Amino acid sequence: MLLPLLLTASTAMATPSFPPIQYKHRVLPNGLEVYSIRDGATPTVAIHVWYRVGSKHDPEGRSGFAHLFEHIMFKSTKNMPAEMLDRLTEDVGGFNNATTLDDATAYYEVVPSNYLETLLWAEAERLGSLNVDEANFKSERDVVKEEFRFRILAPPYGQLFYAIEKQSFTRHPYRRPGIGSIEELDAATIEDVQKFHATYYRPDNAVLIVAGDFDQEQLDGWVDKYFTPIPKPDIPLPDVNVPEPARKESRRVTEYAPNVPLPAVAMTWLVPEASHADAAALSIVASILAEGESGRLQEKLVRGEISQEVFATPDLREDLGLFSIVSVMGGDHQPAEAEKVIWSELNDLVAEPIAAAELQKVKNLMLTHALRERETANGKAFSLGVALILEKDAAAVNSGLAKLQAVTAEDVSRVVKKYFLEGKAVTIEYFDESSRPAAPAGGVQ
Repeated sequence: MLLPLLLTASTAMATPSFPPIQYKHRVLPNGLEVYSIRDGATPTVAIHVWYRVGSKHDPEGRSGFAHLFEHIMFKSTKNMPAEMLDRLTEDVGGFNNATTLDDATAYYEVVPSNYLETLLWAEAERLGSLNVDEANFKSERDVVKEEFRFRILAPPYGQLFYAIEKQSFTRHPYRRPGIGSIEELDAATIEDVQKFHATYYRPDNAVLIVAGDFDQEQLDGWVDKYFTPIPKPDIPLPDVNVPEPARKESRRVTEYAPNVPLPAVAMTWLVPEASHADAAALSIVASILAEGESGRLQEKLVRGEISQEVFATPDLREDLGLFSIVSVMGGDHQPAEAEKVIWSELNDLVAEPIAAAELQKVKNLMLTHALRERETANGKAFSLGVALILEKDAAAVNSGLAKLQAVTAEDVSRVVKKYFLEGKAVTIEYFDESSRPAAPAGGVQ
């Protein structure tokens, strides 16, 4: 059958419409925001609690606190023993998890619908009566320190990704990697941790999102029953948005680490926040460069056998974004070769706008991925949480896909010129420790 392939130009370029995520919103007297999304496709329900506290809120000299609490929140409360949340979810065929972002921490569970009330009670327990004591603090600090060793120190390129954060920002708290550091975690006291918890883990700094198969009236009653009694603290929420100065010049850094089999290079540029009008175009640029086998850098660097792998990441955050391109070199190739190709591809995107077919292919890949994520109640809840935290607007959950589809070839060329060619790059070359130049005789002068 060839007929389905014979699309007219008007049909092929038609802008599709996407089913919106329908949600209800209310605010409890203690400030807790509550969103609900009815989805009866399966007899399950997703319960999310997003706290507006991420790694950027870590106290100066105490990096890793938000990540530390991602672990402590699974310990005991007034009425729950440690790890009870695992039993309440996994023992009934569900699951739970959490993730620490730069701007927020999200805790979530998916369970059969008849366990919704139980999990609402458990989340209210974590919010209102967590045991932040010496035992929980020390045990989870050790877990986080071991995670640092496993994720940063042990992998060959762990310290490269750690360096990207530290080297790319000068003033904004985003300069502190979310996983923290062993030295700063060791320096923390129980008083530091308790103060952090009292400041940020509170109903007026949280968003409850429930998505799935439930009765709305029943849900509202349970939320009122378990969450309304939690008091709102009197202490104000700090404002941690420290402006990051524009880069006035490009900068190069060389980093060394043990057991690095092949050299690598990372290039970063400052880009706007997730809610900015250029955010969609920047996301498309990343896909054009490195998504799938047809990504331009994949073709030139990986298939060209210059690099083993290459990534392009448009890390769009609440306050300021960071676009990074990372290449792990292949064979005897050096970082300068990858840099040359990267700059060439960026210049080409400005000199010769992307063809309509290539642009639409990239959009289709991105839209398909986004729509597949929204097929589940958990995916809908996560999409809404991202819109609320990063874009500060629940309605963005429904406008984002249309914005992506509306990006033009001219938009792509414009943002590449503005943020990459006219911007300033931080370039990090990364080598094995054995390549470090020997110190001058008699020590550093």
